[in-house]
Amino acid sequence: MIDLDEIDRKLLRALVEDAGQSAGVLGRRFGLSQPTAWRRIRRLEAAGVIKGRRLRLDAVALGFGVTVFLGVKLARKGQVSHADFERAVSAVPEVQTVEHVLGLYDYRLRVVARDLPDFERVLRRRIMTLPGAGEVEANVLLSDERRPGPL
Repeated sequence: MIDLDEIDRKLLRALVEDAGQSAGVLGRRFGLSQPTAWRRIRRLEAAGVIKGRRLRLDAVALGFGVTVFLGVKLARKGQVSHADFERAVSAVPEVQTVEHVLGLYDYRLRVVARDLPDFERVLRRRIMTLPGAGEVEANVLLSDERRPGPL
């Protein structure tokens, strides 16, 4: 665990807001020189606090108007390995995330589709035919509010 001061926290909050900001912009915003801001960001990356920067796409603008969270319970525990299921489900292009979880279901999937009929097609033809796919619970996303994280 790394010790974070208030400037580190401000830098992290700003980068969570917009990871594309330069060290120069961040330095000016928080009263640092560009090299000092850059060194702090590099230190946070080296310590593993910053694990990368990702581009976030707008699914609706790309034609995917429905997002569904699926809880999936493996049907034949012991007969189908988790690795086999994970490999197969990761190959489904509509599946955005695969999370192995503890609880009622074995996996939580984030699935995008163009509309509900498209989601039904993905569910029936792709998800339910995966090795070991058993009981499934679907929750349709109504709205999405991003929180900046634990800082």
